Amino acid sequence: MPYITSIERISREEGRQEGRAEGFQQGEVAVVLRLLNRRLGQLSPAQTAQIQGLALEQVEELSESLLDFESIADLENWFSRQ
Repeated sequence: MPYITSIERISREEGRQEGRAEGFQQGEVAVVLRLLNRRLGQLSPAQTAQIQGLALEQVEELSESLLDFESIADLENWFSRQ
């Protein structure tokens, strides 16, 4: 069994935490995209890419804002305010 130093152990744990956070954000984005596609119809590839590029805080804000969206114009207006 190889010897693992404290630094290696800490690095591995930090890597796991970063992986979990990234996975969580990807899940949030997937849900927001599903909801938007259901509410507004199929999003363009550019809109999808724009949503995928948002920070987690922005994704969370969008997830609340989309409840009031009635058209793609509402999504575009939301993007313009970011």
